Amino acid sequence: MFCDRCGTSLADTARFCSTCGKSFVPAPQVRMPGPRVAGNIRTLGILWIVYSVIHLIPGLIVGSMPHWLPFNSDFPFFMGGLFRFIGGVLMVKGILGVIAGWGLLDRQSWARLLAIVIAFLSLLHFPFGTAIGIYTLWVLLPGASEMEYRQMARS
Repeated sequence: MFCDRCGTSLADTARFCSTCGKSFVPAPQVRMPGPRVAGNIRTLGILWIVYSVIHLIPGLIVGSMPHWLPFNSDFPFFMGGLFRFIGGVLMVKGILGVIAGWGLLDRQSWARLLAIVIAFLSLLHFPFGTAIGIYTLWVLLPGASEMEYRQMARS
């Protein structure tokens, strides 16, 4: 080993240069972050369940609107069906989110893929859907995360 200031030859265990006095502190050890999936999977599962249950409420309200709103001649004929369709889509997305959250908490092998698909669909629902979608993709999408989840998942 050589001193990078004066060029003096030094022993490998030297802490400072005997000629110029420059100290050689060993480089700090870089700690690798803990496992990404294992540290976040419980939080992710709970967030998906809570977000999806909250998503079910508007689905129930919008889907039931044709039953308690008087659709008469003032409204176009397709409004009842439109409300049922929108409510149904919200309900299906909410139910799939609850299933994905439950699957993540239970470490099911299919839950990772379902959560990733729902995360992509939720990116457009600003601000909470976007936040949980980005968080899900950050935790579950990388290839290393797939390998880690496979090791954790139940067959």
